[in-house]
This record gives sequence, C-alpha cells and structure tokens, in this order.
Amino acid sequence: MRGPGAWWHGKSTPAKVETYTRWSFHFFALVEVAALGLPAFGQVGVSLALWVVLPLLCGHALLGAVTTSRALDWTRGRREQPVRLLWALAVVTALLGIGGLVVSEHGPGGEDTHSLADSFAVVVLTFGVCSMTLGVRDRRRVAALVGGFAAGAGVVAFAIGAPGATALATAVAVLVAGASLALTYVFSVWLLNAVYELDAARETRTRLAVAEERLRFGRDLHDVMGRNLAVIALKSELAVQLARRERPEAVEQMIEVQRIARESQREVREVVRGYREAELGTELVGAQGVLTAAGVECAVTGSAAGLPAAVQSALGWVVREATTNVLRHGDARRCCVSLDVVGARVVLTVENDGVESGGVPGARKDGGSGLAGLRERLSAVGGTLEAGPVDGDLFRLVAEVPLPSSPSSPSSPSSSSSPSSVPRPLSEEVTS
Repeated sequence: MRGPGAWWHGKSTPAKVETYTRWSFHFFALVEVAALGLPAFGQVGVSLALWVVLPLLCGHALLGAVTTSRALDWTRGRREQPVRLLWALAVVTALLGIGGLVVSEHGPGGEDTHSLADSFAVVVLTFGVCSMTLGVRDRRRVAALVGGFAAGAGVVAFAIGAPGATALATAVAVLVAGASLALTYVFSVWLLNAVYELDAARETRTRLAVAEERLRFGRDLHDVMGRNLAVIALKSELAVQLARRERPEAVEQMIEVQRIARESQREVREVVRGYREAELGTELVGAQGVLTAAGVECAVTGSAAGLPAAVQSALGWVVREATTNVLRHGDARRCCVSLDVVGARVVLTVENDGVESGGVPGARKDGGSGLAGLRERLSAVGGTLEAGPVDGDLFRLVAEVPLPSSPSSPSSPSSSSSPSSVPRPLSEEVTS
C-alpha cells in the first residue's frame, strides 16, 4: 500500500516546486473570496452576501484560477498562450470593478454597503490584474497592465462623481496592492523556471562528463591499437607474399604477427583495467564531490589506507555504482557512506533517502553491471552484497569483503595481479 506521502515523494524537485507554485496561486483565489466574502455577511446581511457578493467573488476567483493555471502551463511551454481567457478575465474584472465603484457612490444602502462595494472593486481589480500578469512575459507589459488598471480605477471613480481624493486613493490602493501581488506572481514563475533550468543544466553536465570520459578512453585505445594493428596488417601481407613464393621466412613473419597480437591484447587489458578499476580512497572523494555538486548532502566516514589492492578495486566499483544509483534513482537529499573494518572483514555501507516507488536499482536494461555485476565482482574476492529499501524512502547498500590472512594474499604485488585474486573487468573478459 502506498502511503499518503508517496504522491509527493514520487515527484522530482522541479515538479515539487511547480506543484507548490501552482497551488499557491490557487490559494490566492481562496484568499480573494475569504477576504471579502466573509465580512460581507456582517455588512450587507446574509441574503445579499449569499446571493450577490459571494457568487460574483467565487465566479471571478474561479476564472482567475483557471487563467493562472493555463498561463503557468504556457510559461512552461506546454500549451499556447491563453489569449481568450486573458481577455475574458480582463473584461469580467473591469466590469466588476466598475460596478463596485458605481455602487460605492450611487448604490442603495448605507455606509457599510458603500464601503463593501469600494473594497469589492479594489479586491477584484487587484487579484484580476495579477492573474493576467502570468499571461505576459515582458516586464514592461506587466507594469503597463498594473498601472493601466490602477489609472482606470481612478478615472472611473472620478468620472462617476467621487471626490478627487477618493479617486486618487482608489487608484493608489489598486496600484500598490496589484504591484505587490504581481511581483510575487512574477518572482514565483521566475524561480520555477530557474529550478527547471538548473535541473536541465545538471543533467547536461552529467552527460558531458560521460561523453568526455568516452572520448578519453577512445583516444587511449586508439593510441594503443593503432600502431600495432598497422604492423600486424603489414606483416600479414608480407607473410602472404612470402608464402606464395614458398619462402620459409613466412613462418617467422606469422610468429611475429602472433607475438604482436598477444602484446596488443595485453596492452588493451592494461588500458581497460586502468579505466575500469580505481583506488577506493579516490572513489570515495570523487563520490562525495559528485553528490555534493548535485545538491545531495554527502557524509563520508572511514579511510581506505592500508587495504589490499584487490579489496580496494572491488569496493571502488561498489562506490561507483552506488553513486550512480543515488543520482539516477529517486530524488535524494542526503547520503551517508561509511567504511569500517569489522574483525577480518571490510564493510562498506551506503545509505540514501528519496528513493521513488519502483525506483530501487537493480540489473540495468542497457547491459551495465548494476547490483548483479557488483555481486559477481565481490564474489571473486569472497565478498557479499546486500541492498534494499529500509524505513520508508531510505535505501541501504552493504558490501562486505574479507581481508587476506597471509602476506601471499591479494595484498602482495605478485598475487594482486593474478587472475585468481583480482576480479577481471567485464571488458577484459570480452577482450580475452
């Protein structure tokens, strides 16, 4: 059963910010109704407030909420500019504002009714113009929109017989309230766009880093194989010519080709091993740097100093894969990496939060290693791997590798390079 917070935790950070922004705008619609609709019951009576003031406010607030939602989608590039809704909201806002000003000066009722009508005009004009500001991008147009409605309110109030001071006060009230609320609206949209751009920039930076590493590996492989393949081609052609002439030197040339091919195979293995294996200490520092740059609070405890090369190589791969999973699955905010020596075993623990439902890392579909590949590498040095969700959105990965019991174990230079003690990279297995 998914908990009540699964819907929220399943969203990415930009999606959370967008949801918060959207519902903040909808909350302003409720504020418009509550700010004037509730006091109306005490000023003009239940009947007039229930059947006149409240329906007009609710209708205007609903139209403003729909316009705001469509305009927000437009700013994100998901739909066309809601021109018709903007014009409809402008016309309805202007008519309700003019009606409120007319009632405040010439309408029936006492002072409470006139005061409510004046407040009605100011509130409707303020919230209406702010909803319309989301439908335009140019800041000058936003300023012109707010200033135009404020000036129009003052002109209409003066034209229907209001004193100059009252008309000026109405215009200033609409200008100040509208400008303040419009600034909030515009800043919220700017902040939302900035969050999406930062998220896109982080993804682009990750892709560029991967592409740069691929280019580096390609250059290294080309430098190793280019010359040897050219020599193999030339010597093979020479051996063919010598064999056609039944010269005994053809055998020597083919032996040389065989030697160069084996040497090339060895050099490729060294390139792949250097590319795919790394020191555990370097991997821990790199993981902390990458996660911190991605906005994840990362704490690393423990030291890899003194550990055998085979143990460091296996656990280094675990750190790499765990870091990739933290960035790829879910929306982590915190990650803890600890390295401890417990008895005769080295224990590496990686724990992070923000795991999405169904986002638990496993074997990759693109042919990568994933957790299955890590278990194979750890099993080559007698290690184990346990991974799974714990306590809600937390994910914990625990890798254990036994320490060697004698100097002739993988810690010594001679044994650390032997195939039985060092887990062979996947690319090396394919090459061999």
